Amino acid sequence: MASLTSLISSPPSSTNNIFPKTSQLSAPIGRLQTLRKSQLAVTCKSSNGRSDPFDEVLAAAAAASRRDVLLGLGAGLYGAGAFVTDPFSAAFARPIDGPSQDVCKLATPSPGNPLQIECCPPAMAGRESKPFQFPSPSEPKRIRRPAHLASQDKEYVEKYKLAMKRMKCLPPEDPRSFFQQAKVHCAYCNGSYVQSSHTNLGLQIHFSWLFLPFHRMYLHFYERILGSLIQDPTFALPFWNWDHEDGMAIAEMFKDPESPLFDGLRNVYHLPSNKPLDLRWDRVTEDKPFERIRDDNYARVYELMVSGAQRRLEFFGPKYRAGDPPPAGGGGTSERLHNMAHLWTGGHNQQFGEDMGNFYSAGRDPIFYVHHCNVDRLWNVWKTIGGFRFDFDDYDYLNTSFLFYDENSDLIKIKVKDVLDPQALGLEYEDRPIPWRNSRPVPTAANAARTATAAAFGGPAEAQAAVGPRYVDPSKITSPSAFPLVLEKVTTVMVPRPKKGRTAKEKSAASEILVVEGIELEGDKVVQFEVVINDDPDNPSGPSNSEFAGSFLNIPHVHGNNGHNKFVTGLRMDITELLEDIGAENDDQIQVTLVPKKSDGPVTIGGLKIEYSS
Repeated sequence: MASLTSLISSPPSSTNNIFPKTSQLSAPIGRLQTLRKSQLAVTCKSSNGRSDPFDEVLAAAAAASRRDVLLGLGAGLYGAGAFVTDPFSAAFARPIDGPSQDVCKLATPSPGNPLQIECCPPAMAGRESKPFQFPSPSEPKRIRRPAHLASQDKEYVEKYKLAMKRMKCLPPEDPRSFFQQAKVHCAYCNGSYVQSSHTNLGLQIHFSWLFLPFHRMYLHFYERILGSLIQDPTFALPFWNWDHEDGMAIAEMFKDPESPLFDGLRNVYHLPSNKPLDLRWDRVTEDKPFERIRDDNYARVYELMVSGAQRRLEFFGPKYRAGDPPPAGGGGTSERLHNMAHLWTGGHNQQFGEDMGNFYSAGRDPIFYVHHCNVDRLWNVWKTIGGFRFDFDDYDYLNTSFLFYDENSDLIKIKVKDVLDPQALGLEYEDRPIPWRNSRPVPTAANAARTATAAAFGGPAEAQAAVGPRYVDPSKITSPSAFPLVLEKVTTVMVPRPKKGRTAKEKSAASEILVVEGIELEGDKVVQFEVVINDDPDNPSGPSNSEFAGSFLNIPHVHGNNGHNKFVTGLRMDITELLEDIGAENDDQIQVTLVPKKSDGPVTIGGLKIEYSS
């Protein structure tokens, strides 16, 4: 491994065998000139005076017609022997085979917006992809450490900064450059790509079972590029340890305006060291006590990793196969857990929430990758909790593939099945305490009293008679016939349960899922609301109480299906444990309250129902 001194004195060439020698163009943290709020320190200007490749996307609309050759697809099937292939399954398979090599559209932060963004990778005419190869077992492991602790390691921070600076100083057309790496998220997540076998359908890697494996692939190649630029095969990204109180704030290494790790388009109110990430941020309140944020955060992680994620479909999100329209917002609990960090970190005074607060620009902030390292780590943690928590073995899932550039600027075709084992990728995470495992929410005093009375009197009817009505005044209940409705105020509705008093065996066989269906919204708008059960609508509970069932949050993006950005989605919440905790297992209906939060556009709710997930 090269020393830091030797690395600084002898930087590697920015060219390789597929690029001619060229002057170095600036590639600092990118943003559109119209959105620039601060001058960043890292610049690598060339003689032509250009300094920021992201500014040049303003002229990309004129080049829209030239985009016809993007990527070459190889025929490799690396790793096929790692899984048994069912000939019947293969015959009827519909795995997504990466993005189309012929179509890549200009992106926009909002439909109809004149701002056009070139998110497509460099045209690589005539080049074929290579099948993914696992790192050699003889290669040293890359160990990801918590960012708040890594910030105290001066040598590590300097290496990380040097790697980032070199990535930003690569020519913009180099697929390893920060300019190109940041565009990967935009292309796959904001409407640029279409499916290779169904070019009339957009390709979206959010909101489905592809969310976790895609981002693991993305991090793998990004991290290896950084390591190669400083000749350190052990280099690993840190992870933002926001599920532990010590690591909830943005780490110090990302706060220096003179550092290549800094991004000028972050919410300035959230930069101080005493500002922990608030997983229940309402976009208004900035003065919550640390202890309240910590406790609510732990309860939210518990909900989205434990009680609400007992089944893999609920954790990963819906299945997504070739020929399916791009999945709409919502996603699994793993994705919902990750959403708020985007919104909370993004620029509070930016029109579209740049950088972190919008899919098209999130990859421009170095903290994006650190945030996703923790999401990736929690995927590993989830599988250790037990029960039915394991990866899908579906043929289409395992054989879905994507295209990335590696540290040699080679185009690599990688499949989901290639990334299910982090150890095989040469990756480990430093062990950290998991305090949220002991943060099971508790019922409100009213429901706790009803539960205790039910135990004393023998059943819910006697408990209700002794303690008082479980539900609000019937005049405040919204009739099911009122749906669909625009959610403009706190709305309470009674939802019948198909079966009450389920046995332990029945619960083991299937979780009880509350579904908010027909959620209609504009994809480029922040929309959020919370859901509570058997609670006081005038004073709804937060995550630390069992009555809190979950929340919906849409991160702005362009949906990616023929330019239409209004979509209909749903929200699924596993309430099996919740019903036990609030003493409602024997009720034939539950009182569900929808609580709107600050949003940028209307949201329509189609209805509510209960179903079962095995």
